[in-house]
Amino acid sequence: MPNNLLIIESPAKAKTIKKYLGSDFKIMASVGHLKDLPTKNLGVDIDNNFEPQYTTIKGKGKILKGLKEAGKHAEKIYLAPDPDREGEAIAWHIAQELKTGKSRIHRVLFNELTAKAIRQAIASPQDIDSDKFESQQARRVLDRLVGYQISPLLWSKVKGGLSAGRVQSVAVRMICEREKEIYAFEPQEYWSLTAHLEAQEPPRFKAKLSRYKGKKIELKNGDQTNEIISEIQQEPFKVAKVQKKKKKKNPPPPFITSLLQQEASRRFGFSAKKTMSIAQNLYEGIELGEQGQVGLITYMRTDSFHLADDAVSAAREYIHQEFGKDYLPNKPNHFKSRKGAQEAHEAIRPTSVDLAPDTIGHYLSKDQLSLYTLIWKRFVACQMNPALLDQTQVDIKAGRTTFRASGSIVTFKGFTILYTEDRGQENRDKNQGEQLPPLEEDQLLTLLKLEPAQHFTQPPPRFTEATLIKALEENGIGRPSTYAAILSNISGREYVVLEKKRFKPTELGFLVTDFLIRGFPDILNTDFTAQMENNLDKIEQGKVKWTEVLRRFYDPFLQHLKDAEQELKGEVQTEIVCDQCNRPMVIKSGRNGLFLACTGYPECTNTADYSRDEKGHIHITKTPEIEEAGVCEKCGSPMVVKKGKFGSFIACSGYPACKNTRPLPNNALGEQDREAPEIRCKSCDGRMIVKINRSGQRFLACENYPQCTRTEAMSTNVPCPNEGCKGTLVERLSKKGRKFYACNRYPECRFATWDEPFDETCPDCGTPVLSIKTSKDSGPFLACRKKGCHFTRPLSSPQ
Repeated sequence: MPNNLLIIESPAKAKTIKKYLGSDFKIMASVGHLKDLPTKNLGVDIDNNFEPQYTTIKGKGKILKGLKEAGKHAEKIYLAPDPDREGEAIAWHIAQELKTGKSRIHRVLFNELTAKAIRQAIASPQDIDSDKFESQQARRVLDRLVGYQISPLLWSKVKGGLSAGRVQSVAVRMICEREKEIYAFEPQEYWSLTAHLEAQEPPRFKAKLSRYKGKKIELKNGDQTNEIISEIQQEPFKVAKVQKKKKKKNPPPPFITSLLQQEASRRFGFSAKKTMSIAQNLYEGIELGEQGQVGLITYMRTDSFHLADDAVSAAREYIHQEFGKDYLPNKPNHFKSRKGAQEAHEAIRPTSVDLAPDTIGHYLSKDQLSLYTLIWKRFVACQMNPALLDQTQVDIKAGRTTFRASGSIVTFKGFTILYTEDRGQENRDKNQGEQLPPLEEDQLLTLLKLEPAQHFTQPPPRFTEATLIKALEENGIGRPSTYAAILSNISGREYVVLEKKRFKPTELGFLVTDFLIRGFPDILNTDFTAQMENNLDKIEQGKVKWTEVLRRFYDPFLQHLKDAEQELKGEVQTEIVCDQCNRPMVIKSGRNGLFLACTGYPECTNTADYSRDEKGHIHITKTPEIEEAGVCEKCGSPMVVKKGKFGSFIACSGYPACKNTRPLPNNALGEQDREAPEIRCKSCDGRMIVKINRSGQRFLACENYPQCTRTEAMSTNVPCPNEGCKGTLVERLSKKGRKFYACNRYPECRFATWDEPFDETCPDCGTPVLSIKTSKDSGPFLACRKKGCHFTRPLSSPQ
């Protein structure tokens, strides 16, 4: 029977660790946290120095019971959750539960799951780091105080079901403020003038106008540009100056968490959450045939560029063997981490440089191989020599103008023989300058043409996941273990949406952010949030007590909370004036979404829908008048258009005294609601109408709403291609708003496709249901779904 008990965080690691420790160890997993604050109440005794009231997480009681029982029979207990604050908290809670009998409890840290690292950790166990645990505890309590005390305020003032977060709300504010910058941006016109030139030897090249009358020039408009063209059209173009210099391009540092998330987003389109999930798999271990389960990378939550000496030595040996001594620097390359980084941790690197991607790629999934290759190449490249470039800059005179051409040639590839940072970076490198012909001073050139071009300055772009992580890191908000959670939380709420993989705030996001800024200026302040992160670091370093940090935070926070409850209204002022009483109108949240309401309520009950133009200005959206609305046949009051759960309908204005309703006439509100020909309601035989919900999903609804509330998915009338399935393919929307098509018998049948289906069998291979695709050149066409079959034909061609 094993004498030692090793408790890890994830059961996926067990197989990797077991083969290195042998039969003397029993390995069990906590499967994440076992204890946490309760979900139904605050769980923090504020009057008792913020004492947290931990409870066993629902569903974890059986696991905890098993760990306790195993702990009774173990001579030694080794706690090995992940080497970060969350892992330390898990270890602390387990230790508190298992402190029975004579068992000795030790903390061990695995930065990588290799034989050497695991055996060294077991041979030199540590005590649980109380400072690190208290830092995690402080973060948890802070987030609970903010979330559980501001959220009810949002429910009462704005809308039920809303939530606020200490860090997530700051990230939403950054997205909202970027959108306001875009609204406020005024594009400025400017022009460029490019000369297409030819020397005695090829290639032809381009030069841009840079100076006029010896001074730097900015072309403001077409007239100014055309005047210069007229002036120099017949002038000789002569080389005035040729400058050559060598440039060194240094290798990038190894990956830390934020850089890996950014690079994976730019290169592969991975979300931060997906990147961390794949990295977790690579860290915990992958089955490599006869080698068994092997941990492929070091721990993936880190902000340190530090690398172990033996890992650097292995990389240098590999570089020398594979690329030669020219690519190997005389001394190892070292990279400075940011201030406050955990230097005890390593950067993200492969556990063995000998596990090259091309040798183990067949054991990995496509996404695993992509990420592992990225990590492996970046690590090896960071220990290589810089790339060397010869840069040439040429000034060309023509009358009173000077044109400039730049070119560069890579004379030594250095680390770029293995790795370049991302496709965007590669393109920028290519655009540093084109290849130039041999040029000398006073050399005459042939002007082929002068090319003027109009441009406009561009607004700041919306945040992508990569750029938002970078902005959070630059502002000191969040830490390696929190970036993925921050992005996941804000994406899952109603405050922002992703449009073309960029974050755009919703109207609700603007409303809630404005409310929180007015009520809690510190909570929504980036500098304040960054300082709080620094305080959490100081707690971990033992420089300050966690209760002191909480007390300094909570006293002013409580005052803001009391003030907000008394003074704040869940509305946003606008410049719109009520057309009935001339009072200002505000944006408010109601059961059916946001709307404009008169501040004179209840004396004035005027409301209106609104929209926002490209400059962010609010405009009233008027509902088209409907002649058929007429008068209520039950009470004689006017009939009005209202919005309900399933769209717009006509209702008596005498509600609630009179509850008479009827459906809108077909197409009364435009193309959004329209009759679906030949489809009848299965409940009342009414006509089915095509409607669109708030998420953009089309669906069928009965015309007799609200008396009949039947709805159906939008069918393509294409039978499901899965053998034996009698279902039909219907239109769906993914969580991120992307349209796809799936069987209406889900979950019994799980067929789904991104491409619009077409009810026809492939004539080449017999695969049922073709896909409708679109080409920029030829328009829509049909293609076979089967991989390897290349059948296509224009959509308009006869079957």
